[in-house]
Amino acid sequence: QVQLVESGGRLVQAGGSLRLTCAASGHTFSRYAMGWFRQAPGKEREFVATISWGGGSRYYVDSVKGRFTISRDNAKNTVYLQMNSLKPEDTAVYYCAAASQVYVMGASQHDYSSWGQGTQVTVSS
Repeated sequence: QVQLVESGGRLVQAGGSLRLTCAASGHTFSRYAMGWFRQAPGKEREFVATISWGGGSRYYVDSVKGRFTISRDNAKNTVYLQMNSLKPEDTAVYYCAAASQVYVMGASQHDYSSWGQGTQVTVSS
């Protein structure tokens, strides 16, 4: 059973930076794409970023391009989301997710079958 544990969320001022961390266990981490999603109050969960199993391919939602960077360390079974130039509209619960199938990546929630509990990111103006 895959377990994902996020950490790193907190209150930060606009323009600041945060790094979210997701520690994975229970599967062969290096074979699975990983993703970050977020859910703001009153809104549906949305895709933020995804990274391929080897780290060679990365995709982002347009609203975070140039500000967020997804990365992974397969030796540590960990995926990161570096968030810079944060804006109040980035306020959300951020979720880490593992892809449903090996060697497949996507930007839909349906592409992922394992989810963490979420970590709260609040950006004050």
